[in-house]
Amino acid sequence: MKENNGRIPSGILNRVAKPGRYTGGEYHQILKDKAKVRCRFAFVFPDVYEIGMSNLGVRILYHSLNAEEGVWCERAYTPWPDMQEQMRQCRLPMTAQESGDPLGSFDIVGFTLQYELCYTNVLATLLLADIPLRSSERRESDPIVIGGGPCSYNPEPIADFFDIFSIGEGEEALPELCRLYMRMKEDGTYSRENFLHAAARIPGFYVPSLYAVHYREDGRIQSFSRLYEDIPDKIEKRIIADMDHAPYPEEPVVPYIETVHDRVLLEVYRGCIRGCRFCQAGMVYRPIREKSPKTLCRQARCLYESTGYDEISLISLSISDYSQLSELTDRLLEWTDDAHVSLSLPSLRVDSFTEELMQKISTVRTGGLTFAPEAGTQRLRDAINKNVEEEDLLRAVNIAFSAGKSSVKLYFMLGLPTERYEDLDGIAELADKVVSAYYRNPDRNRAKAVTVTVSVACFIPKPMTPFQWEAQNDIQTLEKKQQYLKEKITNKHVRYHYHDARVSQIEAVFARGDRRLAAALELAAKEGVMFDAWDEYFSYERWQDIFRRTGIDPAFYANREFGEDEILPWDHIDCGVSRGYLAREREKAYRNQTTPSCAEHCNGCGANRLGGKNRWCK
Repeated sequence: MKENNGRIPSGILNRVAKPGRYTGGEYHQILKDKAKVRCRFAFVFPDVYEIGMSNLGVRILYHSLNAEEGVWCERAYTPWPDMQEQMRQCRLPMTAQESGDPLGSFDIVGFTLQYELCYTNVLATLLLADIPLRSSERRESDPIVIGGGPCSYNPEPIADFFDIFSIGEGEEALPELCRLYMRMKEDGTYSRENFLHAAARIPGFYVPSLYAVHYREDGRIQSFSRLYEDIPDKIEKRIIADMDHAPYPEEPVVPYIETVHDRVLLEVYRGCIRGCRFCQAGMVYRPIREKSPKTLCRQARCLYESTGYDEISLISLSISDYSQLSELTDRLLEWTDDAHVSLSLPSLRVDSFTEELMQKISTVRTGGLTFAPEAGTQRLRDAINKNVEEEDLLRAVNIAFSAGKSSVKLYFMLGLPTERYEDLDGIAELADKVVSAYYRNPDRNRAKAVTVTVSVACFIPKPMTPFQWEAQNDIQTLEKKQQYLKEKITNKHVRYHYHDARVSQIEAVFARGDRRLAAALELAAKEGVMFDAWDEYFSYERWQDIFRRTGIDPAFYANREFGEDEILPWDHIDCGVSRGYLAREREKAYRNQTTPSCAEHCNGCGANRLGGKNRWCK
């Protein structure tokens, strides 16, 4: 996108929305002397700048790679369609933010894969960079293309487009891969083939081209096998054992334009003690590893002083489960109040929301509150192992109402395994009970009417969860249930929002897909499909046409129950949680039987074998 002098032609910037996405030069960006760099790494977030700059994982890995001697990691983001059009017209290649050099000139190009609907953006970015889409078509002079992030736990739909996948946490793994690259370049043993074979022997790296897949006549997988004896049958994820000593950026790049999360992001711990059966993150990020309040307070102060942000967001999957939350907030409040810095929480559990927390956390005190009961009846909440009760929700909202709140958002899922229509009735009834609780509360804000927003997503069976074998409801069923619930919600104080069932089906196809989906993705990319996560660009009809033309039945992946003895596309990836544990949890779901949290006792999921300094696994 930039000329050789590192500047984008001004005429182009005048013709695109938000030119600040492309100019680079941000405060704290990292520049290095090219003469001393032996491995150039372009880290791409396959979505717009505002989202990518808000991603904590990108910030951490940018810091980790640049701390490695001889490595220069730069950033790139998928340009918005208006900029892509200008690039094609002016024949400008895709480039990195820091140097303005073309991505095709880098040694390694890495993509973080946060959600399945970004896959077409990955391919659009490769096309803009003039990098061959398929790994098998790349030449010796082309970059090594690597992927990582949550979607790498089933990398098969995009396996043909990547040379390597980094499985698990990359702070130590990616620098190790760069050291291998530099060493092989220096000793003369480097070739694309030799490097990929050597990389496959490093724990946590999956090289798809070194594994063969065969299919049965009915479309299911017959076998998955390695091509060399010296690479693993299963690729075990990497984790950071000691979070207090993990790399963490204390001088992150500060954007010039507003981003989605324009604040200090303070990662408190990794993992989750809860074990909700629909939640992929709760399984793949195990085992639980916490940072100490001392480390967190030091990092928070450094981040505040280096960025000037006036808000600190405490980040984790379930922040109220942090075992030292009270001590942490007390220590932060010793200086944040005087510095006019607010504390915010991204998520709240109804069973651990307290009046003390309400008083301490700025966003809880000032903004609306969001809770996630996930299901409308206790039976279904038990089936999904949510481990919260109606009384927990009503207690939590009453604390909020007594403190002057008048708006609450409730998240639910529709189409969950074992769901019945009475569970949908329960969503409407639960919303009504929250409204009634407001008007019964003597301490409520009598100057305002209550607003309860019910937001309902469609269940998507995700790999590495107890529900990975389940069939997703077909679109007609999902839409019928959405309309049914709409008719059940009659309270004027309740607002109802629901996700597009068609988007959820496409997401399910790519979440549970295999390598045969590459043909559909390649066709989509070459026909300009991109930004599928954005309503204005998503086209269900176009995807159906692409599937038809490539001979793919989306129902085979989304709407079919997988057999428990079936080889799943992701079975060669080891997230630490055993398949046996997932199957046992699925059986308990059909008995409406809950499993206690890790804080109560170890349930034997298997993740403790990965190590890590934590107080939960035994």
